[in-house]
Amino acid sequence: MRVSLTFKKMGSGPNMVILHGLYGSSDNWLTIGKHLSETYTVYLLNLRNHGDSPNADVHTFDAMSEDVAGFFEEQNLDKAIILGHSMGGKVAMHFAADYPEKVNCLIVADIAPKDYTEVDRSKSNFSLHQTILELLDELDLSQVKTRTEIDHYLATKLNAVGLRQFLLKNIKRTKEGKFMWRLNVPVLKEYLPRIISEVNAEWFEDRKPILRYPVTFIRGLKSKYIMDEDIPAIKDIYPDARIIDIPDAGHWLHAEQPELFLQAVLSCVKAG
Repeated sequence: MRVSLTFKKMGSGPNMVILHGLYGSSDNWLTIGKHLSETYTVYLLNLRNHGDSPNADVHTFDAMSEDVAGFFEEQNLDKAIILGHSMGGKVAMHFAADYPEKVNCLIVADIAPKDYTEVDRSKSNFSLHQTILELLDELDLSQVKTRTEIDHYLATKLNAVGLRQFLLKNIKRTKEGKFMWRLNVPVLKEYLPRIISEVNAEWFEDRKPILRYPVTFIRGLKSKYIMDEDIPAIKDIYPDARIIDIPDAGHWLHAEQPELFLQAVLSCVKAG
Protein backbone atom coordinates (compact mmCIF):
# COMPACT_ATOMS: atom_id res chain seq x y z
CA MET A 1 0.00 0.00 0.00
CA ARG A 2 1.27 3.45 -0.93
CA VAL A 3 2.02 6.02 1.75
CA SER A 4 1.72 9.78 1.21
CA LEU A 5 5.24 11.20 1.45
CA THR A 6 6.07 14.45 3.21
CA PHE A 7 8.35 16.82 1.35
CA LYS A 8 9.87 20.28 1.08
CA LYS A 9 9.33 22.35 -2.06
CA MET A 10 11.41 25.30 -3.23
CA GLY A 11 12.14 27.33 -6.35
CA SER A 12 10.49 27.45 -9.75
CA GLY A 13 11.17 26.03 -13.19
CA PRO A 14 11.40 22.44 -14.45
CA ASN A 15 10.66 19.80 -11.81
CA MET A 16 13.44 18.02 -9.92
CA VAL A 17 12.73 15.31 -7.34
CA ILE A 18 15.48 14.39 -4.87
CA LEU A 19 15.49 11.10 -2.93
CA HIS A 20 17.73 10.69 0.13
CA GLY A 21 19.57 7.60 1.32
CA LEU A 22 19.21 5.23 4.26
CA TYR A 23 18.89 7.10 7.61
CA GLY A 24 18.54 10.34 5.63
CA SER A 25 15.75 12.85 5.13
CA SER A 26 14.84 15.92 3.12
CA ASP A 27 16.78 18.02 5.63
CA ASN A 28 20.08 16.52 4.44
CA TRP A 29 19.49 18.04 1.02
CA LEU A 30 18.44 21.57 1.95
CA THR A 31 21.74 23.19 0.95
CA ILE A 32 21.90 21.42 -2.42
CA GLY A 33 18.17 21.98 -2.94
CA LYS A 34 18.49 25.71 -2.27
CA HIS A 35 21.14 26.08 -4.98
CA LEU A 36 19.21 23.97 -7.48
CA SER A 37 16.02 25.90 -6.74
CA GLU A 38 17.51 28.91 -8.51
CA THR A 39 16.76 27.05 -11.75
CA TYR A 40 14.33 24.27 -10.84
CA THR A 41 11.24 23.52 -8.79
CA VAL A 42 12.89 21.20 -6.29
CA TYR A 43 11.00 18.59 -4.28
CA LEU A 44 12.93 17.09 -1.37
CA LEU A 45 11.07 13.93 -0.39
CA ASN A 46 11.09 11.94 2.84
CA LEU A 47 10.88 8.26 1.93
CA ARG A 48 8.67 5.93 3.97
CA ASN A 49 9.99 5.09 7.44
CA HIS A 50 12.22 8.19 7.32
CA GLY A 51 11.88 11.81 8.36
CA ASP A 52 8.30 12.90 8.91
CA SER A 53 6.81 10.52 6.33
CA PRO A 54 4.50 7.77 7.60
CA ASN A 55 5.86 4.53 8.95
CA ALA A 56 4.95 1.31 7.18
CA ASP A 57 5.45 -2.39 7.85
CA VAL A 58 7.07 -2.95 4.44
CA HIS A 59 10.29 -1.37 3.17
CA THR A 60 10.94 -2.70 -0.33
CA PHE A 61 11.98 -0.85 -3.46
CA ASP A 62 8.70 -1.88 -5.08
CA ALA A 63 6.84 -0.10 -2.28
CA MET A 64 9.11 2.97 -2.25
CA SER A 65 8.85 3.32 -6.03
CA GLU A 66 5.06 3.21 -5.78
CA ASP A 67 5.19 5.89 -3.05
CA VAL A 68 7.09 8.14 -5.46
CA ALA A 69 4.54 7.40 -8.20
CA GLY A 70 1.82 8.40 -5.74
CA PHE A 71 3.68 11.61 -4.99
CA PHE A 72 3.73 12.46 -8.71
CA GLU A 73 -0.03 11.94 -8.82
CA GLU A 74 -0.69 13.99 -5.69
CA GLN A 75 1.40 16.90 -6.97
CA ASN A 76 0.18 16.60 -10.58
CA LEU A 77 3.74 16.21 -11.84
CA ASP A 78 3.91 15.15 -15.45
CA LYS A 79 7.68 14.67 -15.65
CA ALA A 80 10.73 15.44 -13.54
CA ILE A 81 14.46 15.10 -13.25
CA ILE A 82 15.05 12.32 -10.70
CA LEU A 83 18.10 12.52 -8.44
CA GLY A 84 18.67 9.78 -5.88
CA HIS A 85 21.50 9.10 -3.45
CA SER A 86 22.44 5.66 -2.11
CA MET A 87 19.19 3.85 -1.19
CA GLY A 88 17.37 6.77 -2.83
CA GLY A 89 19.43 6.12 -5.96
CA LYS A 90 18.07 2.59 -6.12
CA VAL A 91 14.55 3.93 -5.59
CA ALA A 92 15.19 6.36 -8.44
CA MET A 93 16.43 3.58 -10.76
CA HIS A 94 13.42 1.41 -9.89
CA PHE A 95 10.93 4.24 -10.37
CA ALA A 96 12.50 5.35 -13.65
CA ALA A 97 12.41 1.79 -15.01
CA ASP A 98 8.73 1.40 -14.08
CA TYR A 99 7.63 4.91 -15.09
CA PRO A 100 9.96 6.03 -17.90
CA GLU A 101 7.36 8.45 -19.27
CA LYS A 102 7.69 10.50 -16.05
CA VAL A 103 11.48 10.89 -16.21
CA ASN A 104 13.33 13.72 -17.95
CA CYS A 105 16.65 12.36 -16.82
CA LEU A 106 17.98 10.07 -14.09
CA ILE A 107 20.90 11.02 -11.83
CA VAL A 108 22.21 8.35 -9.46
CA ALA A 109 24.60 9.42 -6.70
CA ASP A 110 27.09 6.86 -5.40
CA ILE A 111 25.21 3.60 -5.73
CA ALA A 112 25.35 0.89 -8.38
CA PRO A 113 22.60 -1.44 -9.62
CA LYS A 114 24.06 -4.44 -7.79
CA ASP A 115 23.60 -6.78 -4.85
CA TYR A 116 25.88 -5.43 -2.15
CA THR A 117 25.51 -8.55 0.02
CA GLU A 118 27.67 -10.32 -2.57
CA VAL A 119 30.50 -7.83 -2.12
CA ASP A 120 33.62 -8.84 -0.18
CA ARG A 121 32.90 -7.95 3.44
CA SER A 122 36.08 -5.85 3.56
CA LYS A 123 34.53 -3.65 0.85
CA SER A 124 30.91 -3.83 2.00
CA ASN A 125 29.02 -1.72 4.53
CA PHE A 126 26.43 -4.44 5.16
CA SER A 127 27.90 -5.33 8.56
CA LEU A 128 28.17 -1.63 9.45
CA HIS A 129 24.46 -1.14 8.69
CA GLN A 130 23.65 -4.19 10.81
CA THR A 131 25.64 -2.70 13.70
CA ILE A 132 23.93 0.69 13.33
CA LEU A 133 20.41 -0.70 13.32
CA GLU A 134 21.11 -3.06 16.20
CA LEU A 135 22.44 -0.12 18.22
CA LEU A 136 19.42 2.03 17.45
CA ASP A 137 17.04 -0.82 18.18
CA GLU A 138 18.63 -1.74 21.50
CA LEU A 139 18.82 1.80 22.91
CA ASP A 140 16.03 2.53 25.40
CA LEU A 141 15.30 6.16 24.59
CA SER A 142 12.88 6.45 27.50
CA GLN A 143 15.89 6.35 29.82
CA VAL A 144 17.88 8.99 27.93
CA LYS A 145 17.93 12.65 28.96
CA THR A 146 20.45 14.27 26.58
CA ARG A 147 21.75 13.89 23.04
CA THR A 148 25.23 13.59 24.49
CA GLU A 149 24.17 10.38 26.23
CA ILE A 150 22.97 9.00 22.90
CA ASP A 151 26.24 9.98 21.23
CA HIS A 152 28.27 8.25 23.96
CA TYR A 153 26.16 5.13 23.49
CA LEU A 154 26.66 5.14 19.72
CA ALA A 155 30.39 5.72 20.22
CA THR A 156 30.72 2.32 21.90
CA LYS A 157 30.61 0.73 18.44
CA LEU A 158 30.79 3.63 15.97
CA ASN A 159 34.09 5.50 15.95
CA ALA A 160 33.27 7.91 13.11
CA VAL A 161 32.11 11.22 14.59
CA GLY A 162 30.53 12.33 11.28
CA LEU A 163 28.45 9.15 11.07
CA ARG A 164 27.20 9.58 14.64
CA GLN A 165 26.27 13.21 13.98
CA PHE A 166 24.39 12.10 10.86
CA LEU A 167 22.45 9.49 12.85
CA LEU A 168 21.69 11.97 15.64
CA LYS A 169 19.82 14.13 13.12
CA ASN A 170 17.14 11.43 13.34
CA ILE A 171 16.42 12.18 16.99
CA LYS A 172 13.42 14.29 17.94
CA ARG A 173 11.41 14.94 21.09
CA THR A 174 7.81 13.91 21.65
CA LYS A 175 5.22 16.30 23.10
CA GLU A 176 6.03 14.76 26.46
CA GLY A 177 9.69 15.71 26.06
CA LYS A 178 10.97 12.17 25.48
CA PHE A 179 13.39 11.30 22.69
CA MET A 180 12.31 9.19 19.72
CA TRP A 181 13.78 8.17 16.39
CA ARG A 182 12.47 9.68 13.16
CA LEU A 183 13.27 6.28 11.66
CA ASN A 184 11.18 3.12 11.79
CA VAL A 185 14.12 1.20 13.20
CA PRO A 186 12.53 -2.28 13.61
CA VAL A 187 11.26 -2.34 10.01
CA LEU A 188 14.54 -1.02 8.57
CA LYS A 189 16.38 -3.69 10.55
CA GLU A 190 14.04 -6.41 9.23
CA TYR A 191 14.34 -5.27 5.62
CA LEU A 192 18.06 -4.43 5.64
CA PRO A 193 19.07 -7.51 3.58
CA ARG A 194 16.62 -6.46 0.86
CA ILE A 195 17.68 -2.81 1.01
CA ILE A 196 21.28 -3.91 0.48
CA SER A 197 20.59 -6.50 -2.22
CA GLU A 198 17.64 -5.43 -4.38
CA VAL A 199 17.58 -3.44 -7.66
CA ASN A 200 20.51 -5.48 -8.92
CA ALA A 201 21.65 -6.74 -12.32
CA GLU A 202 19.21 -9.66 -12.17
CA TRP A 203 16.27 -7.30 -11.56
CA PHE A 204 17.22 -5.33 -14.67
CA GLU A 205 17.63 -8.44 -16.85
CA ASP A 206 14.24 -8.14 -18.58
CA ARG A 207 14.31 -4.33 -18.58
CA LYS A 208 17.61 -3.62 -20.29
CA PRO A 209 18.84 -1.89 -22.30
CA ILE A 210 17.36 1.31 -20.85
CA LEU A 211 17.56 4.11 -23.39
CA ARG A 212 14.40 6.20 -22.94
CA TYR A 213 16.01 8.88 -20.75
CA PRO A 214 19.53 10.18 -20.13
CA VAL A 215 21.32 8.56 -17.19
CA THR A 216 24.30 9.77 -15.18
CA PHE A 217 26.06 8.16 -12.24
CA ILE A 218 28.06 10.41 -9.93
CA ARG A 219 30.55 8.69 -7.63
CA GLY A 220 32.91 9.78 -4.89
CA LEU A 221 36.40 8.52 -5.64
CA LYS A 222 36.98 7.75 -1.94
CA SER A 223 33.79 5.68 -1.83
CA LYS A 224 33.58 1.95 -2.55
CA TYR A 225 29.96 1.96 -3.67
CA ILE A 226 30.71 2.32 -7.39
CA MET A 227 33.99 0.61 -8.27
CA ASP A 228 35.66 0.52 -11.69
CA GLU A 229 34.59 -3.10 -12.03
CA ASP A 230 30.93 -2.03 -11.67
CA ILE A 231 30.99 0.19 -14.76
CA PRO A 232 30.58 -2.60 -17.37
CA ALA A 233 27.42 -3.80 -15.58
CA ILE A 234 26.10 -0.23 -15.44
CA LYS A 235 26.76 0.16 -19.17
CA ASP A 236 25.05 -3.16 -19.86
CA ILE A 237 21.86 -1.77 -18.32
CA TYR A 238 22.31 1.87 -19.38
CA PRO A 239 24.45 1.80 -22.57
CA ASP A 240 24.57 5.60 -22.84
CA ALA A 241 25.20 6.28 -19.15
CA ARG A 242 27.73 8.92 -18.16
CA ILE A 243 29.98 8.38 -15.14
CA ILE A 244 31.20 11.49 -13.31
CA ASP A 245 33.89 11.23 -10.65
CA ILE A 246 34.10 13.58 -7.65
CA PRO A 247 37.63 13.70 -6.20
CA ASP A 248 38.24 13.81 -2.44
CA ALA A 249 34.70 12.66 -1.71
CA GLY A 250 33.32 9.54 -0.09
CA HIS A 251 29.78 8.22 -0.01
CA TRP A 252 28.26 11.51 1.20
CA LEU A 253 29.71 13.30 -1.81
CA HIS A 254 27.01 15.99 -1.88
CA ALA A 255 28.00 17.09 1.63
CA GLU A 256 31.76 16.60 1.24
CA GLN A 257 32.16 18.32 -2.13
CA PRO A 258 28.93 20.33 -2.64
CA GLU A 259 30.26 22.67 -5.33
CA LEU A 260 31.65 19.85 -7.47
CA PHE A 261 28.50 17.83 -6.91
CA LEU A 262 26.30 20.71 -8.03
CA GLN A 263 28.44 21.21 -11.12
CA ALA A 264 28.04 17.51 -11.92
CA VAL A 265 24.26 17.59 -11.48
CA LEU A 266 23.88 20.68 -13.65
CA SER A 267 26.12 19.19 -16.35
CA CYS A 268 23.95 16.05 -16.35
CA VAL A 269 20.78 18.04 -16.85
CA LYS A 270 22.26 20.19 -19.60
CA ALA A 271 23.66 17.12 -21.36
CA GLY A 272 20.24 15.48 -21.15
